[in-house]
Amino acid sequence: MALNKNNSEAATREEVKKEKKKTREKKKRIRVRLIPIWLRIIIVIILLAASIVLGAMFGYAIMGNGKAKDIFEKSTWTHILDLVEKE
Repeated sequence: MALNKNNSEAATREEVKKEKKKTREKKKRIRVRLIPIWLRIIIVIILLAASIVLGAMFGYAIMGNGKAKDIFEKSTWTHILDLVEKE
């Protein structure tokens, strides 16, 4: 009796597994991206540029005791490069 019971349980387990597999195959979802990949890349580039500009403004204005808008002038960058390249 015990063997028959186990065999019938095994058969039902296999059937349950097959049914689950069929339902998984039917439920294959197509992922719809809200933000396309090309737009994500553009957003990352914009955020990177903004963080560089804001970091330079913070560093020059707060830490360097200058004006934040001075980082957009060429003379500021030539002065910084001269300081860095000076031996």
